Amino acid sequence: MTPDDIIEMAKEAKLPYEYDTGRVVYLTELERFAALVAAAEREKVAAWMIKKGLATGHGDSTEDLLTELDWQIREQERKACAKVQEFVCSTGFCRFTLTQTDVGIKDAQAIRARGEQ
Repeated sequence: MTPDDIIEMAKEAKLPYEYDTGRVVYLTELERFAALVAAAEREKVAAWMIKKGLATGHGDSTEDLLTELDWQIREQERKACAKVQEFVCSTGFCRFTLTQTDVGIKDAQAIRARGEQ
């Protein structure tokens, strides 16, 4: 959040301003308050991620945390796809021939390998 964002929100909230300069009254305090609110929101997101067993990475902002969360979700989905592919092919669940089963296992290995790149 930039200082201009804070000033714009202060004007939108109709906070008092100086008539001669147009400067929002107590702007320094308002910026400090906005930083505290942003930090509290970041901590809320980080606590949720930790509660769900997700890493919070090295994010200093809520956007950083959400980027980390997005990556972790994609990684979990990729691993789940590999497990399903391997299970289906190794159990003969879909009545594959041996050759098709081998191909399915190789598909599962390829899915796992994508996560290592």
